[in-house]
Order: sequence, then structure tokens, then C-alpha cells
Amino acid sequence: MQRINALTIAGTDPSGGAGIQADLKTFSALGAYGCSVITALVAQNTCGVQSVYRVEPEFVAAQLDAVFSDVRIDTTKIGMLAETDIVEAVAERLQRHHVRNVVLDTVMLAKSGDPLLSPSAVETLRVRLLPQVSLITPNLPEAAALLNAAHARTEQEMLAQGRALLAMGCEAVLMKGGHLEDAQSPDWLFTREGEQRFSAPRVITKNTHGTGCTLSAALAGVTAPASQLGRNGKRGEDMAFGGAGAGRHSGSREGYWSGTSFSCVVVVYCLQTRRQEKDKWNKRIPSSSRN
Repeated sequence: MQRINALTIAGTDPSGGAGIQADLKTFSALGAYGCSVITALVAQNTCGVQSVYRVEPEFVAAQLDAVFSDVRIDTTKIGMLAETDIVEAVAERLQRHHVRNVVLDTVMLAKSGDPLLSPSAVETLRVRLLPQVSLITPNLPEAAALLNAAHARTEQEMLAQGRALLAMGCEAVLMKGGHLEDAQSPDWLFTREGEQRFSAPRVITKNTHGTGCTLSAALAGVTAPASQLGRNGKRGEDMAFGGAGAGRHSGSREGYWSGTSFSCVVVVYCLQTRRQEKDKWNKRIPSSSRN
């Protein structure tokens, strides 16, 4: 079986709990070969972001060219992009290299609340990147920023915003409901074929540093066409239910997450099933008849 090559485009975390480091660990845990393109050098830990050194957009583009000219990339996860010019550079290179199977983690704030994307870059991300990606994974504040709307406070508002994001051109939206205050933590998956709700009891834990990075990297790592859902889905399930308990409270403010989110495996199943059905349908239609 061919091994998946997975690329992460994101910022760093010297403490190892988030960013590029978390993504590469997640890829390895799922049996994928990880490649990386660094957009920013971030001095951060569980206490917050101390400093950010943004990589020149030209060097981000050069890194992308180096990877795509040499490695067969099956799936890509995008995280921290920091500023408008970097968003533009990434969007342009995705088009140039005809990149498919892209998961966009719409990183705007660190868990500590520190900004990781300039306000001026949000519009560029919305217009240039969203139409190119397979899946976005916003939490409620990020969804509100993308829509230039108020933060959703109810599940009905969350539904409306998820549908609005899907209309912006991406193939699917996973809305994370952790910012709601209910005992359950609902996530919603929106695709062109329909919507699905996932829910689990809220996990009360301080081990939250890197949760969003790990989830989006896991989704990228197991939704590539070459992946085997049964094998990787079982690994994702083990990570999902073991993550909170296995989290390490090694930071002075919060701990490091050691698993994916509850909804990861179910989302993978839905996306994989949707892709398989589309492939079956395409095989029935002569290539000359397809648009």
C-alpha cells in the first residue's frame, strides 16, 4: 500500500504542542510521511505568544516550490498564515501546482487569545483560499470573522453561519461548537450533499494547547484518496477518546493535547463516503460526457 505524503503549511511552536510540530506528530501517528512549509517562527507556549517572526512571502513560495517539484503530495493542511502577502503567496502556489485535498484550519487566535492572523488578511483568505480548499475547520469566533458577523451564541446561529461559509466556495465546512456553553459540545459538518451533527459530552480539561492543529492535521492525514479508512479511522478513534486523559499538564498555564477531537473519525467517514460515491458516479459516465 502506498504511503500518504502529507504537507503542513503553518507556523512553529518551540514547545511542541501546536503548529508545525503538532501537525508532523499527527501525520506520523497516522502513518503518513510529513512535509512542512514554515510561514512564521513563533515564540509561544501554553502561557501565550511572546513573539512572531513572519517569513518573507517569497521564501514561503520557494519552500512550496521545493516540495511540490520533488514530492508527490497527497494531502495538505494549512494553518497559521500570519499576514496578507503570505496568504496570497500560498493561494497562488496552490493554483500553480494544482493542489487538491486541502484542509484549511482558519487560525486567527492562539488558545491564549493572542492574534495569529492580521485583520487585513481575513478578506484575502476568504476570497483567495476558501474556494480552493476541500474542508475548513473554523471555531465560532473564526467563523464570525470570516463572515464579518457576530459570534454565534446558539446552535441555530451556528447552523446559519456554517451554511453561509459553505456558500463561499469550499467543498465542506466543519464548524466546531466548543465555544457554546452547553454540557454537550456539538460540531456540524456541512457539505454539498447535506449536513450532519456530531455531539459528545464536554471534556473539562486544561490540556487544550494544540487541539485545533491536531484535529485539522488528522483530518488531512486520513482523508487523502490513498488512505485506508478502516486502519486510519481506528487510529483516529483511539486518539479521539484517549487524548484528554493522555494530555500532559506540563505547561504553567494549560497542558498539551495528545489526541484528536471526538468528531474526527465521523467526519472522515462522511467525507470518504462522499468521495467514493462521486468516484462511482464518474465511472458510470463516459469521460467525453463530463463537464
